[in-house]
Amino acid sequence: MITTITNARVFDGERVLGETSVVVDGARIASVGAGAPARGEVVDAAGATLLPGLFDAHVRTSERGLALALRFGVTTELEAWGAFTRPNRAHVTADDALADVRSAGRAITPERGRPGEPSPPHARPGGHRGARPGGAGSVPELVASGSDYVTFVIEDGTVEGRPGPPVPDRAVLDRATLEAGVAQAHRRGVLTVAHARTLEATRMAVDAGVDGLAHPFLDGPHTPEIVDLIARSGAFVVPCVVLSAAMAGVTGAASAAVPRVGRRPGGRGRHPEGDVGDVLASVRALRAAGVDILAGTGASSPAPCAGGPAHGAGLHHELRYLVRAGLAPVEALSAATGVPARRFGLHDRGRVAAGLRADLLLVDGDPTARIRDTLAVRAVWRRGARVALEAPEGH
Repeated sequence: MITTITNARVFDGERVLGETSVVVDGARIASVGAGAPARGEVVDAAGATLLPGLFDAHVRTSERGLALALRFGVTTELEAWGAFTRPNRAHVTADDALADVRSAGRAITPERGRPGEPSPPHARPGGHRGARPGGAGSVPELVASGSDYVTFVIEDGTVEGRPGPPVPDRAVLDRATLEAGVAQAHRRGVLTVAHARTLEATRMAVDAGVDGLAHPFLDGPHTPEIVDLIARSGAFVVPCVVLSAAMAGVTGAASAAVPRVGRRPGGRGRHPEGDVGDVLASVRALRAAGVDILAGTGASSPAPCAGGPAHGAGLHHELRYLVRAGLAPVEALSAATGVPARRFGLHDRGRVAAGLRADLLLVDGDPTARIRDTLAVRAVWRRGARVALEAPEGH
């Protein structure tokens, strides 16, 4: 089927193209800037902006979460850990009612697991898989079994799960294991991400050579030294400000009046001493230092240990936080489109360009000037198929 979207202001994942036409042929973008073909559907997008489908670069998800995310234009979710590795997601890949997904599979943690989160004994395809223990020797197994990247969990309970001082029976992932695991992954050409919530964990992760950091140093303000260390390493950062706010007890009341937001980003108060202002200042400093910022929420599947941001809507909330932290709206949009596509090697998406997947989001207004307009969703396409925007059953 051919669909031509006309009169749209186009943000292509890097820059604003102005008003033009985009032709979709089947699952791919056929052209940008050409006139409408003589056949097929024509969508008049006057007054609206066409964007690449959005990424949420840090989640734990489920089929229900993927369905909800897609309604809000999040066409790709990246699991910090979970069940959707390559052998377990054929049904997701084929289903245009679900966001696409990539996954680290089982995370690498200390022997006793992640603080505050019991590890389930097994996982089923499409279900939630918690962080489970595994040392550097597990990395080849993870890569061979279909993990798209490797997540290392460096936590001692100071911030998440058990606020207060480190808990004696929860050892932190040791430096030697981390360095060996990162080296194993890199020898196999696999990306590495560290789940590091403290300054010390962040420093250890960067020293080990990880490619990216998820919500680093929530235990206090950034320092010039740590920002410089991250910038010189070339690592990207997924700050997950919306999750940090939820952990500090900040509610999603600001989103309450927005149509279509069913479950709002909520406060769960698991780190009440946290300061959202510190997190925003850290993002501002990292951006000024030239660090790649990726938009992610930390949204979770329903589980006793989970809570906070909602799939889909939470990503739009995160974009507002990134702008509050000093990113221009176009930079925030890039953080949810072209930048994560590039950093995670998903070169078939994240841009509005001929030959790429037709994962597209059409919103009323101009989010390149007013970031709040991203929530004014008019239409979503996943591989060229228009998505039904009504709530999935149970939402």
